[in-house]
Amino acid sequence: MPNTLEATIDISAAPDKVWAVVSDLGRMPEFSPTTLKMIPLGTPRAGTWTVHLNKVGRKYYPTTARIVRYEPNRAFAFRMNENGTVWSYTLEPTPTGTRVTERRDIPNGVRKPVRLMIEAFLGGEQQFEADLVAGMNETLGKIKVAAER
Repeated sequence: MPNTLEATIDISAAPDKVWAVVSDLGRMPEFSPTTLKMIPLGTPRAGTWTVHLNKVGRKYYPTTARIVRYEPNRAFAFRMNENGTVWSYTLEPTPTGTRVTERRDIPNGVRKPVRLMIEAFLGGEQQFEADLVAGMNETLGKIKVAAER
């Protein structure tokens, strides 16, 4: 059974500065180890579609998503059309800057074809989820560096 995954980092920058980094979707390939392209089809806001090109190891695959939450300086989330997962970034002010949480939720579970693909091509669910969490931590670390410049 797939799990909710989460990673958090504290950034020494105000929420508006962190938001400027997180909400610039074209920059996502700078931060995410699996995202090669993330293209919003219009101005980012709730309802905007995005197109992605991803890479895991030697495997490349396209995905699409729809932004389901867009609250400047607070939260951004998108739902993947292929598997229904929801990826989110939540920003919380702290005394020294901003706490950012990246999260993957699976509100409706994962469909069988997607589970089979994970088993066949991505090392199985446990390895796939461990890789996702490692990628989330890498992404947040790079966002931190960019926001603290």
